[in-house]
Amino acid sequence: MTPEQTAESREDRLRLRAGAVSLAVGIALLVVKYFAWLWTGSAAILSDALESIANVAGALFAFGGLLFARRPADAGHPYGHGKIEYMSAVFEGGLIAFAAIFIVWYAIREIILGAEVEAVDLGLALTIGAGLVNASLGWWLVRVGEQTRSVALVADGRHVLSDFVTSVGVVLGLGLVRVTGMALFDPLAALVVGLNLAWTGIGVVRHGAGGLLDEEDAVVLRRLVGAFEASVFPGIIRVHRLRAIRSGRETHADAHLIVPEYWTVERAHEAVAEFTKHVLATDDVEGDIVFHTDPCARAFCAVCDVADCPVRREAFTGRPPLTVEEARLAEPLPWRRPAP
Repeated sequence: MTPEQTAESREDRLRLRAGAVSLAVGIALLVVKYFAWLWTGSAAILSDALESIANVAGALFAFGGLLFARRPADAGHPYGHGKIEYMSAVFEGGLIAFAAIFIVWYAIREIILGAEVEAVDLGLALTIGAGLVNASLGWWLVRVGEQTRSVALVADGRHVLSDFVTSVGVVLGLGLVRVTGMALFDPLAALVVGLNLAWTGIGVVRHGAGGLLDEEDAVVLRRLVGAFEASVFPGIIRVHRLRAIRSGRETHADAHLIVPEYWTVERAHEAVAEFTKHVLATDDVEGDIVFHTDPCARAFCAVCDVADCPVRREAFTGRPPLTVEEARLAEPLPWRRPAP
């Protein structure tokens, strides 16, 4: 097994372990919050418990998505199965939004009919403990997701962190009930929690849908341009028409490379193959890249550092760093072309 395969296998194990931990902790906290609601009758704690139901369902779907995303590319899925992670994010965001709707409805009902809360101290203790666990778990899931480039884990982590925010709202509501003796603060806290969850769910769905629709990812483009800059060598003059999509942890990109016009097809192929190998060897790029070559048309002499060029029109003056803005252009920058 190559070092790259070993690292990939290690990341797969880390993703799956994080998904399993999220599911197990989510189930345990759901049980705690359910009994806390039974003992207190608090609408705010019920809102927290409903959010935990969405957590468990989302963690289960995310874990299944991580298992499916590991499958290699095949004839039916030439870009692999990584986009299942975006589906997982959309599903989880939808669960959050659905839970928010129910919480808002229940809170309004309690406000109208009148709220009653019992065993406030016990409810506070259980909610604070569950909230601290969720804060730690959510931070860890986001960190692992970003480290392993797992959209599903990042979405799951943000969902868990939203559950922590829910717990904070519940604690504030119960705290006001305990201090003032007014049970109305309990459904009011649940109402605020529901509205906050609705906003969180919309954001998670938006992010997942963007990935499914191949929305441009500025982070991916910056990584690619950084890899291009770290891998450049004489003959690869400029890069343009860069496009990239994410499929789970993998990046699929294509771009045009400007090379000396007098190079043979064989020489250009060898240079592009070497350049591609260097780009994919960087720590920031995992996936595949397809390059198309364009002749320089003697328009880039000032920024071309190829020695002993037989068609050079002007001296090499320096190679400006490649930017994302330039790499995305369909055609090279106009100021690179010679005056008519």
